[in-house]
Amino acid sequence: MNNITYQKNGDYQIPNLSITSQEQPLGKYGRMRKTYLQEHRTALFNSLILSEKLYPHLLEIDQTATRRMEQIMTDLQKTQAPPDKMTHQMEWVGYMNSLKSQAEELILAELIYN
Repeated sequence: MNNITYQKNGDYQIPNLSITSQEQPLGKYGRMRKTYLQEHRTALFNSLILSEKLYPHLLEIDQTATRRMEQIMTDLQKTQAPPDKMTHQMEWVGYMNSLKSQAEELILAELIYN
């Protein structure tokens, strides 16, 4: 077991605790997962914090969601014919936004809110 050191603060012994630093900032999906865990799965959230596994979990979710988003977008583009980008720009933008919404819906259901 680890030796815990304490510092005296008045009449109390306070443990010297430190938090490991984060090397990489969290993306959109990692932050969404953190918010979900804080609001709806507090026991799991607290357990992950105490075991120092929260940040690796959030980073993994973020990376997986980003890769999955790219994969789903390419798969959807293959199944649905896009309008010509040069002649119908607004339709193409609407098409891409629609695909992104569909892909994000799947990611939220699969990874973030489960």
